[in-house]
Amino acid sequence: MNPRPSSRLLTVALSGLTALGLLTAADTRKPATQWLARPTEAARIARVEQGLPAVTLPGEAPRQLSLPQWMELYGIPGVSIAVFDQGSLIWAKGYGVKQVGGTDAVTVDTLFQAASISKPVAALAAMHHAEKRKWSLDADINDTLISWKLPDNEFTKEQKVTLRRLLSHSAGTTVSGFPGYSVTGPVPTTQQVLDGEKPANTSAVRVDTVPGTLTRYSGGGTTIVQQMLVDQLKKPFPQIMKETVLAPLGMKHSTYEQPLPKHLAPMAASGTYSGGKSVEGRWHVYPEMAPAGLWTTPSDLARVALEMSKATKGQSRRVVSQAMAKQMLTRQSERFGIGFERPSDQDWFGHGGSNEGYRCFLMAFESGSGVAIMTNSDAGSRLFEPIIASVMAEYGWKGYTLAPDSPFTTVDLLTRLKGADAAITWFKARKSAATPEDKQLSPAVLNDIAYSLLRSGKVPDAVKMFEANVELYPEDSNAHDSLGEGYAEAGRKDEAIFRYKKSLELDPKNNNAVMMLEKLGAASK
Repeated sequence: MNPRPSSRLLTVALSGLTALGLLTAADTRKPATQWLARPTEAARIARVEQGLPAVTLPGEAPRQLSLPQWMELYGIPGVSIAVFDQGSLIWAKGYGVKQVGGTDAVTVDTLFQAASISKPVAALAAMHHAEKRKWSLDADINDTLISWKLPDNEFTKEQKVTLRRLLSHSAGTTVSGFPGYSVTGPVPTTQQVLDGEKPANTSAVRVDTVPGTLTRYSGGGTTIVQQMLVDQLKKPFPQIMKETVLAPLGMKHSTYEQPLPKHLAPMAASGTYSGGKSVEGRWHVYPEMAPAGLWTTPSDLARVALEMSKATKGQSRRVVSQAMAKQMLTRQSERFGIGFERPSDQDWFGHGGSNEGYRCFLMAFESGSGVAIMTNSDAGSRLFEPIIASVMAEYGWKGYTLAPDSPFTTVDLLTRLKGADAAITWFKARKSAATPEDKQLSPAVLNDIAYSLLRSGKVPDAVKMFEANVELYPEDSNAHDSLGEGYAEAGRKDEAIFRYKKSLELDPKNNNAVMMLEKLGAASK
């Protein structure tokens, strides 16, 4: 693992965790070095930082951790937060460092990859031009595509792929997300991405379900919208976004340029894997700009949410009209408005984001209140619920339902604070006592945490957890496949081969097992 930055002492509250050897005796992140806030907010910010929900382990008293201590627990180098309330941005603050092992502090102007939060921002641009140019939201998207056409097939004979359906994930298009590209390797054009042609690393974007019949997340669909805007406006996509959304909303620290221009690189946080390793080249490049390419700050994301709030009230139309803003925040499919997430049982709108080495979340209410959180770690999503809970409690917001603790959360915390053996023991007891209806228990729980251990270099603990998963779920092909990977990583070749063969026996379509057996010099049959 990379060396950690210089430290300051943790509070006494962490002494118990330090004694377990799972948190260092020093906080590896410097305190926040830059923040913007109203003079009256300092005390409230401090309460938010200290008021995150307590860590509760089975049979133990709750342990209260501050935000920096939560960052230490999950190995998250940097976090940036912006809070807005009743129509105004009231504070923003950065925590930690831009790169694991570094000392350059996160500030309110540090750039993060917004990942899928790029989608609702891009949707704003699409809706602006749809209004301006009188495009129908319900016409065949091929009517506005010029340089590339979405192939018709048996699924599009009666129902068509439309702009509304593409931006509400109900168009029947494929390719949910994108892994991005190395900063030193070749990067495909938008059309190569859409057709799945090299050097694209994802399959072709096509329709494989009747449009309008199913809500299924599709970053591929948003990439089609990117191509449509470029075709119609005859400008590069980053320029379209700057002129249509970023500049009008005063988003001075935001760009859709991919790769990130060199002069902006010093302002950017580097991506980090959950095991603490930096992404090679600091980050990945995303030519799929509309679904994944935005670089921004929480303060600029807050400006997007505040504009939507004002537009729905008829107080602003810098990007879209009141009628269009209301349409965008009206549920169009099972969980989405136009661009924005719009859960059916809650009052918030927003979006989450997950790129290689980055996790972020925007949650807002039409009243003009909400929070934007950006992190430079794959583990960053572990902080979303605690931060949101603390902010909501401090400002008295209602309308966002916090997720209850799950077996995954408990096993993860036990692993971090008490070790793999304690986590496995608890999970076995829970599974033994669980009813058949307990859907939260699954092979994925131990499997995902074991992979986190593997990425952290804790191979023996990872193998131990993979083995427990196979013991508990002997008919699960993926559990055997993962144990095979654990054994291979541990240098136990014969045992790895045995597990991959068992996985293939349970699932003859497991191409990964075939590939790994070939790599290990063993026949798949």
